[in-house]
Amino acid sequence: MNSFAEGQVLLFDKPIGWTSFDIVRKVRNLIKIPKVGHAGTLDPLATGLLIVCTGKFTKKINDYMGMEKEYVGTFTLGSTTPSYDLETEPVNFKDTNHLTDEVIYAATKQFTGDIMQMPPQHSAIKKDGKPLYLSARKGIEVKVDARPVTIKEFVITQIELPIVHFKVVCSTGTYIRSLANDFGEALGVGGYMSSLCRTRIGEFKNADAMSIENFDKEIKGQGNMNYN
Repeated sequence: MNSFAEGQVLLFDKPIGWTSFDIVRKVRNLIKIPKVGHAGTLDPLATGLLIVCTGKFTKKINDYMGMEKEYVGTFTLGSTTPSYDLETEPVNFKDTNHLTDEVIYAATKQFTGDIMQMPPQHSAIKKDGKPLYLSARKGIEVKVDARPVTIKEFVITQIELPIVHFKVVCSTGTYIRSLANDFGEALGVGGYMSSLCRTRIGEFKNADAMSIENFDKEIKGQGNMNYN
């Protein structure tokens, strides 16, 4: 296990329902060293690439966090949710049958490039030392400022109304949930993020990531990889 203390970068395909810290805690318990951290949170309802650094490589976390990110997933149009995803129940239902493919494709243009984005109230961003989601769960809205982000690519890959499939390449700090909400608002029908998978961080790809179950087996001597 000494190589973990010296430092390793582990790529995990985070399953739905796990928090990013659930993965960190599991890795920490398996490799028996305290210095373990992740390079960029994924919400529990999201899946995909999570970079975990161990030992001396935890110093590299900020470098990885600043890298460009790629996501694929779905937005559901015609309703909204307070959390901008399925953590909360959809409300404000509207008809989407009038939306044409051309209108949907065209709406992506205003969200491409350098934009100002309002983070979700249901997020871990802190205001006065408290995460926003604590207030949001009590029904209290906290005033926050819009933040500059860069969306390099925003492509609608398939349309099956009320669901649209997308691919986004963006800077760190971008909330895909906020993009879903803003995109639905621009179309006049509302929208929320109904699925999300992070497929890339910099040059690291989810296709090269392992499951936490396989890592568990390997550490316990049931797999073929050697970490010593």
